[in-house]
Amino acid sequence: MKDNSQRSKLLYKNIVASIAIKGYAAIISLMLVPLTLNCLGTLKNGVWLTISSILLWIDQMDIGLGNGLRNRLAIHIAHQEIKEARQTISSTIAMLACIVLPLLIVLLLLTMNTDVYGFLNVIPEEIPELRIALVYAISFVCLTFVMKFIGNFYMGMQLPAVSNLLISLGQTIILIVTWLLYVNGKATFLSIAIANTASPLIIYFIAYTYTFYIQFPKLRPSFSLINLRSALELGNLGLKFFWIQIASVIQFMTTNILISKFYTPALVTPYQIAYRYISLSMVLFTILCMPFWNATTDAYERKDIAWIRKANQKMNWMVAGITLLLLIMIIASPWVYQVWIGDACQVSIGITTMVAIYNLLLIMSMRYAYFLNGVGALRLQLYMTVMTIIFIPSVYIVCTKTDNILWLIAVMCICVAPSFFANMIQFHKILNGTATGIWKK
Repeated sequence: MKDNSQRSKLLYKNIVASIAIKGYAAIISLMLVPLTLNCLGTLKNGVWLTISSILLWIDQMDIGLGNGLRNRLAIHIAHQEIKEARQTISSTIAMLACIVLPLLIVLLLLTMNTDVYGFLNVIPEEIPELRIALVYAISFVCLTFVMKFIGNFYMGMQLPAVSNLLISLGQTIILIVTWLLYVNGKATFLSIAIANTASPLIIYFIAYTYTFYIQFPKLRPSFSLINLRSALELGNLGLKFFWIQIASVIQFMTTNILISKFYTPALVTPYQIAYRYISLSMVLFTILCMPFWNATTDAYERKDIAWIRKANQKMNWMVAGITLLLLIMIIASPWVYQVWIGDACQVSIGITTMVAIYNLLLIMSMRYAYFLNGVGALRLQLYMTVMTIIFIPSVYIVCTKTDNILWLIAVMCICVAPSFFANMIQFHKILNGTATGIWKK
């Protein structure tokens, strides 16, 4: 049995490891921005960023199976149920494959038979290889869709640092390949698209072999262990995660599309530069707080409420520190942008400030959501996704009535704020044993 000290020790080890790994990944991500911008230019880079946000849809179409796997696996491991753990892993892979095959076919048909240029507000002469680039990108992302379950596997094993490492290695390959394409004068829109989507897939294939044939052979998935009932149970939990994930992805994806459609694809670049810069605070927050998700699952299963209360106090200090960091980042942003991207793109202080406010609201909401996710309290979060219905028409109106992108980001802030208050109230009700009605799990 894992006691309080063992859980905390594993938690801190993963936080320390994640700081190093995520810090490295952040540096890689920052280096990629000016490099890709130099390879493609402002317009093509904006189009690629828009496509990247659309590809996030594929990543989220797992109906929450990834998060369902990490929660269920953590429970099985806590009770030392090895066979059940293998069954869960095997069933997850099977369901992911069943989801992605028809999805791949539909997306390829749409790409080849619809006006993708009109959709992205691009003329064919600007990016003649756009359609074939989409075909390659969609194909690689769909394959990654299945293989990325390995990251959720390590999260379920309370080893989120390993999941972060896999992502970082994929980004490293992207950076190396992009740089090689740039110095050799072969950095086309097509080659950049392939580099960005094929690299993570390579890492996951290697990780699968190492994970289930060397490190955890007892948990290796098997066709004989695929169980429909287990898959359906996982799917029921996963569907709740799915709708919650989709709500956030809709905001992220729709923003880029609407900026491209109603303003210009070139405006996506400064918005995304500000977003990537400010999202470093989200990276730090995730490093510090993500390990609490499955540690909370373990503690809650063992009725260790005292540990959860102590963890809550630590997270309060973390959020306070992130708030101070965001203020510093806003003040320093003009200098940072000049050093980072030079004169390649201009990013206003207004965009940076609004993106910072949006990120802070997300962080304050996620700070409680990690606990709620860990104990499977997803129903109220599911109800709060109704804000997405309000978000889409609101952003559409803003985009058609004003040419100021700050109003668009303001709508994003307004739509995410209610989730923060709901998560905070539910967290305290569950912890104090007073949750009833919609506040229950």
